[in-house]
Amino acid sequence: MKKIVLIIVIVLAAISCGKRDKGELVGVKQKKWFPEKPFGMTLIEGGAYIMGKSDEDVAQLQNAQARTVTVPSFYMDETEITNGEYRQFVYWVKDSIALAMMARRAAEDELTPDNKDGVGRWAFQDADTSKLNEFQKYMLENYSGQDTLSDGSPDPYSGRPLNWDEDIEWGTGDYPDQTYAEVMDELYLPPEYWYDGEMKIDVEKIRYKYKWFDAEAAARESKRTREQFIDRKPFIKDEDVQIYPDTTVWIKDFMYSYNEPMHNDYFSHPAFQDYPVIGISWKQAMAFCNWRTHYKNSYQKSKGDPLVSNFRLPTEAEWEYAARGGIPSGTYPWGGPYLMNDRGCFLANFKPLRGDYAVDQAVYTVEAKSYLPNDYNLYNMAGNVAEWTNSSYDTGAYDYVASLSPNMSLKEEQRKVVRGGSWKDVAYFLRVSSRDFEYADTSRSYIGFRTVQDYLGTPKVKIR
Repeated sequence: MKKIVLIIVIVLAAISCGKRDKGELVGVKQKKWFPEKPFGMTLIEGGAYIMGKSDEDVAQLQNAQARTVTVPSFYMDETEITNGEYRQFVYWVKDSIALAMMARRAAEDELTPDNKDGVGRWAFQDADTSKLNEFQKYMLENYSGQDTLSDGSPDPYSGRPLNWDEDIEWGTGDYPDQTYAEVMDELYLPPEYWYDGEMKIDVEKIRYKYKWFDAEAAARESKRTREQFIDRKPFIKDEDVQIYPDTTVWIKDFMYSYNEPMHNDYFSHPAFQDYPVIGISWKQAMAFCNWRTHYKNSYQKSKGDPLVSNFRLPTEAEWEYAARGGIPSGTYPWGGPYLMNDRGCFLANFKPLRGDYAVDQAVYTVEAKSYLPNDYNLYNMAGNVAEWTNSSYDTGAYDYVASLSPNMSLKEEQRKVVRGGSWKDVAYFLRVSSRDFEYADTSRSYIGFRTVQDYLGTPKVKIR
């Protein structure tokens, strides 16, 4: 017995001597990390400001009572999300869906990746899933099959990893065989719906699926048992969103008006690639934010770097703070109460005069990086397109939201705050304090969005 005790003491002593912390509390050391400014964004250093109308409420809406609030630091897109940027999202989802369809067809035909002449090139990759990156895991969970089919029977392809090493061929002249063409035909409308000699893709099939955790709902649930608390499944939400912009808004928003050229070309033609995307609902904007986070974190993980925080829509308080550009009492993002500069040129894209859309040098939208930016280097925080925020709309929200990082976020409230005014709005809606709303499932020809990301750095001012 003494020998056993002696051996244990010797082992413990050896382990203790081998530790570099010498038995002290030194914390877990992780890889050194420094904040990196996201591409196309600018840092908005947090602070306190008076949110709401500090001047006359000319519309007598009484929905923005002045109060002092504080917002933490965050990054914000310098411009609205453009057509080109949103197309990157659409193309990725479209490729992913086609890739999953090819893999299923290859499995049905009992083809493997060794069959390089046809759809076998895109067959399932049954390998060690622990080596998958963030995006590949996302694809595995959302596109390689559901647990059950529509009739309730088990899905034989659920959980099988896709082959991300092969690109999808979209040109009909590059189709490898007839089977490939048959699979691709499922993504397109029937020929009777084609016109102008072009195949038309079925945009209803371009859907983005994702999951998110409703932390607010989980925090509000205070009467749960330990077993219920451990089970987080009730707060994991599934989303399935059709993401293609609604190009018909150019016609639906303006009856008895000829806007077909914008309907036909605005999202697809390269001439408009740097213009702000429109026809996007609040739900589609939220889906874009989720995709952008996964897309960036896939790269981060491949480099062995820490993951970035989520891209998201700004809260109403963040949007107004950024729009003010550090000017506390400014009426517009450029600070002054005037709409023209000293040379008589308008400072934003809006509707200055009744019926005269062109007097500000723009009939519809303009490129996202147009006019002068505000002092935070943010373009078009007034005019061009109004912008979705994360906040729900309530006329009395300012009376009861918190003064620290305020945000009214109610899942059951489908009215979402839009800010900044647009190319078709009068000057009142361009004011940094003006509020408006639209329903979450609605898209318009004058509403776009930009994203933000939390700043995870350290304060520049040292606290003594």
